[in-house]
Amino acid sequence: MTLDANKLKADILDDMRVDLSEEFDRNFERKGFFSDKWKPRAHDYPRGSLLMVSGAMRRSTQGEVSGDGVRFFSAMPYTSLHNEGGTGYKMVKAHTRRSKKGKVYTVRAHQRKFNMPQRQFIGDGPETQRIIRGVIDDNLQRFNLHLTDFLRQ
Repeated sequence: MTLDANKLKADILDDMRVDLSEEFDRNFERKGFFSDKWKPRAHDYPRGSLLMVSGAMRRSTQGEVSGDGVRFFSAMPYTSLHNEGGTGYKMVKAHTRRSKKGKVYTVRAHQRKFNMPQRQFIGDGPETQRIIRGVIDDNLQRFNLHLTDFLRQ
C-alpha cells in the first residue's frame, strides 16, 4: 500500500470527527466533560436530565472537517453559554402579580441577569488529546508506520 499523504490526512480528520463526536455526545450521558462532573442544577426540575430537557442541544451539536482540523458547532444560541459558562440575560415579559394583601399590580417587562456555571461537553483536554493520538496512530498503522516515526519525518 502506497502512502498518499492527502488521503491519509483526510482519513485522519474524518475519523477524528466521528470519534470525537461520539465521545462528546456521551458526555451528556456522563453528565460531565469526560470524568469532570457538571455542577448540579440550583433547582430540581421534573422534566429531563441535566442539559437534556428536550435533547435539542445534544442533537444540534455537529462536527465538521475544516481546513487542518475538526470544528464543532451548534445551531442553538445557548450552547456556548452552557459549554463555557458565563453571564446571560433572560427577558421577563410584562405580567400581573397579586400581593399577599390581594392588591393586583403590573410588573413591567425587563431583563434578568443570571450566571450559568460551566457544563462543558465539547472541547480540548487530556482525554480529547488521547483520542486524537489514537486516531492518528490507527491510521498510520495501516501503512505500518508509527506516530513517533511519522513525526520524525
